[in-house]
Amino acid sequence: MSRSAVTHTGCLVLVASASSGVNECVAMALAENGARLVPGARRQDRLEALAKKIEMAGGEDMSALLDVTDEASIIAAIDAPEKQFGFVDTVRANAGVNVDGPARKITMDQFDAVQATSSRNVFMTVRDAGRRLIAAGPNVSAGGRILVLAYMGGLHALEGLVAYCASKASAVTLARGFANEWARFCISVNALCPGYMLIGIGVDWFESEPGRKMITTLPRRRLMPAETLLPSALYLTSNEGAHATVAVLTTNDRQIV
Repeated sequence: MSRSAVTHTGCLVLVASASSGVNECVAMALAENGARLVPGARRQDRLEALAKKIEMAGGEDMSALLDVTDEASIIAAIDAPEKQFGFVDTVRANAGVNVDGPARKITMDQFDAVQATSSRNVFMTVRDAGRRLIAAGPNVSAGGRILVLAYMGGLHALEGLVAYCASKASAVTLARGFANEWARFCISVNALCPGYMLIGIGVDWFESEPGRKMITTLPRRRLMPAETLLPSALYLTSNEGAHATVAVLTTNDRQIV
C-alpha cells in the first residue's frame, strides 16, 4: 500500500491481538507507515509469521507474547520494548470473542469469558499504558495516542449478540472515560466502531448459509473490506491525530438502519 498523508515516524506502537484479522491488517499498515511496531498475541506461530511480514516491509521484529486476559502478560509486553526503545506512546487495544444465541441460554461462564476478552482487557491494557505515559510527563512530546477497537454492536444492541454487544459497549465507555480523565496529560483516547467484515471471528458465520442470507438483507448487500478502517485507524494513532480525543467513530457501510 502507498504511504498515507499522516505520519507515524518516531511512534512506538503496541497492537494487541495483532496476529490475525483486522488487527493484523492495521498492524501491517502502521509498520508500512513508519511506526515502530510491537505486535502482541498469544500464538507464537502467528507472531512469527507476522514478524516476517513486518521485516519484509522494512520494520523491526519487536513482537511480544501477549495474553490480553492476563495482567502480568500485558505489563511484560509493554516492559520489553520500553527497556530497549523507550516509551510506548501509542496503543491499539482490541480483542474479541463471541458466544451466539439468545441471552436466556448463555451461561455465566460464557458471559464472563466474553467480558474478560473484550472489556476487561481494554481496561487493563489502556490503564497500564496510560500510567506510564502520565509518569513520563513532558518527556513524551506528543503525549500519547490510544485507539480502542470496539464494534457497531457497542452502540446498537444486535439480536443474538447480547454478551458481545455488552462487552463492546463497555469498551466504548472505557475509551470515553479514559479520554476525559487523561486529557490534561495530553493523552488522546478514541474508539473505532466498524460494521460487518468478512474477516476474523465472523468468517465462518458469513460463509454459512444463514450468514450469506443475512448479507442479502443489508441495505447495500455487502460486507466491508478490512482496509476500510485503515484511514481512520492511521489518523487516530498518528502524530497528526494527537489533538483528536474522545471520538467514537462508526464505519458501518449503513449496515444498521
